[in-house]
Amino acid sequence: MIPWEKISSAEAVIFDCDGTLVDSMPIHFLAWNETMRSVGLVFEEDRFYALGGMPTDRIIAMLAQEQNKDVDPQETAFRKEAAFFEKMHLLEPIEIIVDVARKLRGSKPIAVASGGFRSVVQQQLTHVGILDWFDVLVCAEDTKRHKPEPDVFLESAKRLGVRAENCLVFEDADLGVEAAKRAGMACLDVRDYFVSKRIALPE
Repeated sequence: MIPWEKISSAEAVIFDCDGTLVDSMPIHFLAWNETMRSVGLVFEEDRFYALGGMPTDRIIAMLAQEQNKDVDPQETAFRKEAAFFEKMHLLEPIEIIVDVARKLRGSKPIAVASGGFRSVVQQQLTHVGILDWFDVLVCAEDTKRHKPEPDVFLESAKRLGVRAENCLVFEDADLGVEAAKRAGMACLDVRDYFVSKRIALPE
């Protein structure tokens, strides 16, 4: 059950996007699998989930270095996001968390803080009809350091005009939970309230 007492005591609430507001992680993995296979890189599903919150180009650069492959991180990231957009019709909101944002909208400062690129985050939130609910949207382009560093959450608090210790974060990934803790913010792990359905990979 969602702990509304904890939510009510927070001055502002910050939501991650992928896997928190939208059930996008299985769809992202389909796009990742398709794109990585095309450039000869291996990206296991468990590791994909473990790296949730890290920008696409950084993951690709890391995989290419580890596997000694000559891959352009920026161009390959663009291809991966294009593959994701092709599957956007599969995207659904995570209703139990979206309902929290719905109830807070207009009554408490709320933000989205994501390690994803702005264009991808905006399209997802638009797809499920909630983009205009949030006072602030902070994405990968807005900070130099990314989760598990606290920068995306600290920048969100700054733009909301709320002290970090008075913010509550909703997150679904270990890197994001760690980032919230480093920011000095309370955090609720979405995985305690929602289990995403894995999508079978094509043969």
